[in-house]
Amino acid sequence: MNRDRILMGLALLGAAFFLIFGVWPFFDAHSFFDEIADFPPYNRHFLHDVGAFQVGLGAMLLFALLWRGDALLAALAGAGAGAAFHFAAHLRDHDLGGNDGQIVALGVLAALLLAGAAWKWASGREAS
Repeated sequence: MNRDRILMGLALLGAAFFLIFGVWPFFDAHSFFDEIADFPPYNRHFLHDVGAFQVGLGAMLLFALLWRGDALLAALAGAGAGAAFHFAAHLRDHDLGGNDGQIVALGVLAALLLAGAAWKWASGREAS
């Protein structure tokens, strides 16, 4: 087994770990708290935020495997995915606190990162 295969396997393992333990608290925070993160007090929004950031890490590793020759594209797409989940967490938990300005700022950040990733991806396709 060569070094590249081992490193790709580690990246895939990390991506799976972060995505599983990101999607779970994002979509079922209470179950995640009961089963894994029993650190009182329960805070639904905090677990949604933790899930969003974990999804971003997992997506970044997955995109790095998909676009091995383009670290910037993988980083923009992964950070954009995490930012989009973070934006969704603030929309979803608006009744728990925060303000409209935070939601707008997070939405704009997610849109810019994802637009940058799309632009980078499209410019790479044009060059080839």
